Amino acid sequence: MKHKQLLDLDSQENQNIGAMEIKENGEEEQQIVNPWKVEAKEGGKIDYDKLIDQFGCQRINQSLVKRVRRLTSRAPHVFLRRDIFFAHRDFNEILDAYERGEKFYLYTGRGPSSEALHLGHLIPFMFTKYLQDAFKVPLVIQLTDDEKCMWKNLTVEESQRLARENAKDIIACGFDITRTFIFSDFDYVGGAFYKNMVKVGKCVTYNKVVGIFGFTGEDHIGKVSFPPVQAVPSFPSSFPHLFSGQDNLRCLIPCAIDQDPYFRMTRDVAPRIGYHKPALIESLFFPALQGETGKMSASDPNSAIYVTDSAKDIKSKINKFAFSGGQDTIEKHRELGADLEVDIPYKYLKFFLDDDIELAYIGKEYGAGRMLTGEVKQRLIQVLTEIVERHRRARAAVTDEMVDAFMAVRPLPNMFD
Repeated sequence: MKHKQLLDLDSQENQNIGAMEIKENGEEEQQIVNPWKVEAKEGGKIDYDKLIDQFGCQRINQSLVKRVRRLTSRAPHVFLRRDIFFAHRDFNEILDAYERGEKFYLYTGRGPSSEALHLGHLIPFMFTKYLQDAFKVPLVIQLTDDEKCMWKNLTVEESQRLARENAKDIIACGFDITRTFIFSDFDYVGGAFYKNMVKVGKCVTYNKVVGIFGFTGEDHIGKVSFPPVQAVPSFPSSFPHLFSGQDNLRCLIPCAIDQDPYFRMTRDVAPRIGYHKPALIESLFFPALQGETGKMSASDPNSAIYVTDSAKDIKSKINKFAFSGGQDTIEKHRELGADLEVDIPYKYLKFFLDDDIELAYIGKEYGAGRMLTGEVKQRLIQVLTEIVERHRRARAAVTDEMVDAFMAVRPLPNMFD
């Protein structure tokens, strides 16, 4: 694959391509990270330091985490204090504005390409719920059913059906209906939203969109025209029923870092059409059971734990497929301990085990060889089974009427209360 050239890019942030291919020592190192593909160099894992350099974002440091604690008067989310949400763009400016008494709103989304979500899909929603509760701010959630229709070769009708099914899983995460608006592109795009799409489209040349997203002459024009659709929820005027007369309102976007190319483009355009640049807070990828070479794949059911998996399924998948950093024999393991850098059961516990003291204990004992892989897997099975069963119960309580209520175009009564 040839190194892509960037053409006619105005801002420093856009001096980076979505499909990241770095050359070192005369050799091409393939690390592809874009909204449609995440792939580490063969046999390796994603190099997030290089990704930060390439994309031009910043690492979240402990001073930011402590500031969040001070401003919200609550413990930072486990994803924040364990560097799972590890990078940002202008998150400090969001906190500055909040400290001055200015509110902001949250925007995140989901591309509905499958009926069942896996745990990796839930991570941005779990974190977004924390942000909504901690800062008491409104939230818009975009269901890009049009995108998946174009990229996954789904029919319009199937994309719309999956959007509603995915909305049920999102609602099951516990969002506050008085502060949350969920919308599908097929249903909502038009009016003020479409006007902003046109404004963005006029600011982005074909060379720019090719440079940022890596489109080729074989891609249909629907793909090339899509980025403004994901950009404009960053602008408050796209939601006149929510933010009429509040065009100066700032937006914070929690997302996985593979979505960064969309918002580099958005941040380049925003000041030119009269808006603040959206701020981002970005997460690592939740690794596949087989190892940390990218993110979970919906096309391989054995790479992921799904919210529809039974307790038996979870136990079987963890025991059979979760890559271990333990040693080949008990004797060797007792001597050398586990390699926590590659051990998937331990990494999953880092995402989902709330108790910091217990996690530190497991890391110490497992890394020293005093705890065996089977014991760590057993604890992970317990943790994930509880999460999945709790989610399943919550989703079962979500009715079609509830979906309609979250997706209704209406004011939010407790938007900033």
